[in-house]
Amino acid sequence: MRAITPPMGWNSWDSYGTTITEDEVLANARFLSEHLLPHGWDTVVVDIAWYDPTAKSHGYNEGAPLELDEYGRQLPAPHRFPSAAGGAGFGPLAAQVHALGLKFGLHIMRGIPRRAVDLDLPIFGTDFTATQVADLEHVCAWNPDNYGLNHDHPGAQAYYDAQVAQFAAWGIDFIKADDMQAPYYDREIAAYALAIERSGRDISLSLSPGTHLSTEHAEHLREHAQMWRISDDLWDRWEDVHAQFARLARWAPFQRAGGWADADMLPLGRIGIRAERGEPRDCRLTWDEQRTLLSLWTMARSPLMMGGDLPMSTPQTIALLANPAITEVLQGSIDGREILREPLDGGELIAWSARAQEGERAYAALFWTGEGEHLAQVPMASLLGHCIGPVSATELWGGATDARVEGGHLVATVPAHGVAWVALDPATDPATDGDS
Repeated sequence: MRAITPPMGWNSWDSYGTTITEDEVLANARFLSEHLLPHGWDTVVVDIAWYDPTAKSHGYNEGAPLELDEYGRQLPAPHRFPSAAGGAGFGPLAAQVHALGLKFGLHIMRGIPRRAVDLDLPIFGTDFTATQVADLEHVCAWNPDNYGLNHDHPGAQAYYDAQVAQFAAWGIDFIKADDMQAPYYDREIAAYALAIERSGRDISLSLSPGTHLSTEHAEHLREHAQMWRISDDLWDRWEDVHAQFARLARWAPFQRAGGWADADMLPLGRIGIRAERGEPRDCRLTWDEQRTLLSLWTMARSPLMMGGDLPMSTPQTIALLANPAITEVLQGSIDGREILREPLDGGELIAWSARAQEGERAYAALFWTGEGEHLAQVPMASLLGHCIGPVSATELWGGATDARVEGGHLVATVPAHGVAWVALDPATDPATDGDS
């Protein structure tokens, strides 16, 4: 089964937008392998427009002369990916990433390139051509590269089959397919999943974006994909992070092995280098907000895709990502859910709980959305759902808060926009004041 646990890795979008180069991919892959692979971060993804030789930061190019093969399939722009020259595609780069012990992924847009249609290129393995399979009505509202595909025509599936077969031949392990869910294109999603199945390679499918995505699609998503976005793009703004509390609470009951609701990438570290939005900068979230983001995503078992350039990010950022509690909870917990949301003067107290798949350990996170610190107290019985006797609390951010079990409550002074994140274990010390 693909994606037994939520995928973890690095994606080029937040740092480089449409402009990532081979050297930059490899620099991040080497850093990921050396510093974060032991903690579960194992996937490197090249985001959008790797096939556009005219790509630039802050937007897309109308009528771009996309690099295509004779069958209308995208090829890496050789001036940015020199190892792709001579029709080698991403094969050589994928091999270098695999040699580091990592998986290699790419982004692709729904549909067929407009340039392939303009040139009326043949569809590999068929007598059809691009003009016969194109759907000129269902086009992406925000990216000009492609037309839609007419899935009443058998050549539409044949195009996806041929595209994914080429990706598989290159050694691709992960595909981020965009413009699939807003609106929700059920036939496109099914067709892409079928193409992956026919490729014969174990490739995980990630779907984007997730604007207004309904949980009514959960079973269809799980049948065809391994992860799916539940929001639009998330950036380094507190309002973006705050909005994910409600979305993740809604999707948490659907999280289980094989398919994961995705709260989007982590805009942490050094971002905006040549990105779609903003100038080069270190993440503008406070450290407490960054811990909140990572704790919430982890408790909700969202996939984790780091967006900041790893070699340029601070040691403090890397230490956050390397926190062993992230891997422990993301890969080894179940029943993550919001159990409390209480509006109070100045903010909301939000509590999440989860439990380990094995053993008696449980996890709790107390979030505070207000502008000043807050003394939070939540009954242990509310967090655990039952009484287990004395309980000890281990703070999971290395002492970032004073979280403790006291008088049958989990108590913590939570900073502004911050979190108290703890592991809860049956106490071995009979003097522990943790009766629940």
